[in-house]
Amino acid sequence: MNLNPFWSMSANTSRKRPDNEEQSGHGEQRASPARLPFGKKQLPAIPKNAAPITKPPTMGTPPQSANGTHASYGPFYLEYSLLAEFTLVIKQKLPGIYVQPSYKSALMWFGVIFIRHGLYQDGVFKFTVYIPDNYPDGECPKLVFDIPVFHPLVDPVSGELDVRRAFTKWRRNHNHIWQVLMYARTIFYKINTTEPLNPEAAVLYEKDVHLFKSKVVDSVKLCNSHLFDQPKIDDPYAISFSPWNPAVHEEAKERMFTYKRRPEDPHKGTQGSGLSWVKPGSTQPFSKDDGPPQS
Repeated sequence: MNLNPFWSMSANTSRKRPDNEEQSGHGEQRASPARLPFGKKQLPAIPKNAAPITKPPTMGTPPQSANGTHASYGPFYLEYSLLAEFTLVIKQKLPGIYVQPSYKSALMWFGVIFIRHGLYQDGVFKFTVYIPDNYPDGECPKLVFDIPVFHPLVDPVSGELDVRRAFTKWRRNHNHIWQVLMYARTIFYKINTTEPLNPEAAVLYEKDVHLFKSKVVDSVKLCNSHLFDQPKIDDPYAISFSPWNPAVHEEAKERMFTYKRRPEDPHKGTQGSGLSWVKPGSTQPFSKDDGPPQS
């Protein structure tokens, strides 16, 4: 009779019976598994220098992230965090802002801001968001415009927006990337000149608004003139624009307008016929109209 060695070993080592119990009650039938014919099989002795094999030996203290999470969970937690952040961006429906993650790295997002009114009216500003690799435990993400915009809070050389002004300390589960995007839009409607990255723009806004407006108009024209340039970063998901081509864009435009003109869902905003929770003109819940359904 061939038995599973693991089962026979676990059965014999799980409970040791006293000798008098084994010798008495030979007539009783027990539900214990059968034993090997050559007596008990014992486990081999553990070598003195044997090491457990459940975990590989590690050298030194295992690395941890800033919040105490084991470093091995870092990539998975980062991927989940970025996915959740992008989902929040979609749900917020930020006006005049379009953004999408890079194809090559989820830590880099491409975006564009459309300004509809105000001093920067008709401006179309492309930008890139750089997310730290220890997000959300590190510093706040960086936002850099492709072409430096003439603005007190935008570095005139690098094009980086002063995001730390609004997020002095990035707090996980409290601050989100969609807030950074919204802040980038807000600066074009509410000008702040304290501790500027562009001192010239700040001084002109405070002392010579007309000259400031003139330079803003020139900056908007400059950005729009480079709108059709190829992206600076070689990435298939980088945002690019092309001149109007009826053979290419007319069909897409018609589809957009067709979708907009499509009649609303009859189940949304309209009264359905048949059963209802409350009959019209009645206060009795779960009432129904016994008459024929209304057309």
